[in-house]
Amino acid sequence: MFFEQLASIIPVFQRIQIFHQTQLLQLEEEQHALVVMRSGLLTIGKGGGEEAVVVSQGYACHPGEGPYSLQVPRTKEAEYFVIFYRLLPAGAGWSLQGPLYTLSEVKIKYMLDELLRMAEGNYSFAEREEPAQRFRMRLMLERILFIYLYETDLREQEASRLDGIDESLAYMKEHYMLKLTLPLLAGRAGMSEGHYTVRFKSRTGLTMTQYLRRLRVEKAKELFLQTSLSAKEIAQRVGYSDYFHFSRVFKQEEGCSPTSFQEKQVKI
Repeated sequence: MFFEQLASIIPVFQRIQIFHQTQLLQLEEEQHALVVMRSGLLTIGKGGGEEAVVVSQGYACHPGEGPYSLQVPRTKEAEYFVIFYRLLPAGAGWSLQGPLYTLSEVKIKYMLDELLRMAEGNYSFAEREEPAQRFRMRLMLERILFIYLYETDLREQEASRLDGIDESLAYMKEHYMLKLTLPLLAGRAGMSEGHYTVRFKSRTGLTMTQYLRRLRVEKAKELFLQTSLSAKEIAQRVGYSDYFHFSRVFKQEEGCSPTSFQEKQVKI
């Protein structure tokens, strides 16, 4: 449906901003916005009293649904882009709103960084080149929208084929940094806690708690290998506000402390 709409309209880039704090996002008439996480996560709620959603990748804001409350969780850090854009022709139907997902985060973040540099005037262009650069910015916005629409649709198709436990595992892999409880996950899967526990152990060979611990430690190892973040920062990124608890869990799973693991990677 969204591709049918996008085929007949032109999204026109207005501006891009980067934020770290909680804010209230109020769109102008006929103005749309795309929120994209660079790091961390947000809880986004909108006018009308609907339940807020946790966003770890992207979120489309519609002018008819605001204002939007963009909440950075307490004790956590977040960095996110907001792209503001309009549509041509004016008044064109564009109903995109809500959470968006992608497997191409690196590609999207590269384009967002490029858009930000261009919008902040970090490039010097001859006057005759400015229209070409505006056109390039529009194409980048269209590309970002295309990726989100295409890969969100793929995710939704895949989710429709999953049973309750598989959907639960997918949810845990995406939201491992949040407080995930047995009642929450069993409720999402539409099962009693007892039935969910039995099904989960049968499917994975682990209890829900064991699986979550293993998942968080694996994500922490990826961050140790791919970033220069400190062990304490990584603990928070994977859902542990208490570093000493994280250190105990990591050592139980890996046989060494987080700092020892990090030091080994530096030496390799």
